[in-house]
Amino acid sequence: MDFQLILDEIHAELRPRLDQAGTGAQVARYIPALARVSPRQFGIALRTCDGTTAQAGDSAVPFSIQSISKVFSLTLAIRALDEALWTRIGREPSGSPFNSLVQLETERGIPRNPFINAGAIAVADRLVSLGDANAELLALLSRLCGEPIGIDAEVAQSEADTGFRNAALANFMKGFGTLDNEVTTVLDVYFRQCAIAMTCEQMACAAGYLCRDGAHPLAGTPVLSAAQTRRVNALMLTCGTYDAAGEFAFRIGLPCKSGVGGGIVAVVPDHLSLCVWSPALDATGNSYLGRQALELFVAKTGLSVF
Repeated sequence: MDFQLILDEIHAELRPRLDQAGTGAQVARYIPALARVSPRQFGIALRTCDGTTAQAGDSAVPFSIQSISKVFSLTLAIRALDEALWTRIGREPSGSPFNSLVQLETERGIPRNPFINAGAIAVADRLVSLGDANAELLALLSRLCGEPIGIDAEVAQSEADTGFRNAALANFMKGFGTLDNEVTTVLDVYFRQCAIAMTCEQMACAAGYLCRDGAHPLAGTPVLSAAQTRRVNALMLTCGTYDAAGEFAFRIGLPCKSGVGGGIVAVVPDHLSLCVWSPALDATGNSYLGRQALELFVAKTGLSVF
């Protein structure tokens, strides 16, 4: 399959749609640093299990990975804690907004899954208990893509300055005994992980272990076990795209994890990992053109988990 040709076709088809007037799509305006990002950008990149790469558009432009980081923080937590991780975090789709307080109260401080904000904050708390969480996450990402990965300080500060609802979630969980560490410490880790900057090309490589039964995309050494990798992919499929996960499964049929920076990483087990980025978001908080790109990719390749 000529993946470069396919990505070029997707880019050519979607590039004229970057003028998204009338669609309602817009960048994440509630985070000031993201509100200034031009929506007229689109990139896509993939890496196959055997190391073949393809890319098109703005695939080499760094973007704020935001909630895509939750896949990698979850990976660190699973590696360290395995089944013990799930004593305070659920594994079910939320069906509610990713920053819902109501659901957290109903379920007495236990987040529904690790990909909603409360769940990712709970994962960050586990990692804080184990050591330097931010350093470990950056080291993991750097090893996975073979290049230095860093945090956008402006985005991190913007997250901290406006993250009132996340602070409410963290304090709420602290009140229920879900968090062990100081709220300010845990939130600093969470805000900084969301502010990591990567390109589509780097992300497609970094996520490669998810399509290789947990094997490092470059070195081949284990990142997760095959069973653990299947569980991460299952959570991505059922919980990875906010409360649009069912629609993503129906229309795309791949494990995906999105972020409000406009990125979406997707996995075709035993075949490839790919990342698409376009900053303007639809009403569910997912990339408007990114979702269309993944639908086109599946239609052109026939690749799906179903």
